[in-house]
Amino acid sequence: MDDTYNLNGGYKPTIKRFADLSGPDFFPTPRWATYALVDNERFCGDVWECACGDGAMAEVLQEGAANVISSDLYDRGYGESGHDFLKSSRRAENIVTNPPYNAAEGFLRSGLEKAGSKFALLLRLAFLEGANRQRTIFRENPPSRVWVFSERITFYPAGAERKGSGTTAYAWFVWDKNAPSRTELKWLEPGYKKRFA
Repeated sequence: MDDTYNLNGGYKPTIKRFADLSGPDFFPTPRWATYALVDNERFCGDVWECACGDGAMAEVLQEGAANVISSDLYDRGYGESGHDFLKSSRRAENIVTNPPYNAAEGFLRSGLEKAGSKFALLLRLAFLEGANRQRTIFRENPPSRVWVFSERITFYPAGAERKGSGTTAYAWFVWDKNAPSRTELKWLEPGYKKRFA
């Protein structure tokens, strides 16, 4: 295991997030984090998971959606590989993903164009910060709802030993084209981690 994940003898996998060798920024989403979204947001129509990785999020989405489209730029053994979301002309009624953090703003802009109804991104809560984002994104396209996690999500790189707990706050950012143009801040009830681990 990469010793950058062992800080002062403890495992803190979200303090330093380095990509695995088969492509940038691959940290599979814990199933319970996706259950927290689908338990609080209704998605009517098809759902596109456009950075599907190993399918962890897509498989949860399939439990409640009639049709889930799964794609990724890299081949992780699930979905359609070699599909670049940022350059794609594909559209879907709903788009739900945990984007690569080094491309989150690009995913946001592309998702707003390609989603017909709802677009949901799992992002650090700190994504709300920043004068540049306020000017270039949030002034014109504020999220409809921000669902703040009451429990910390721990992201582990593929194959890493699962020890320690996350130190970063995360939220689901949801753009709903049928909602008023104001942002609601909501908190997810604790307990998803235990129920769906």
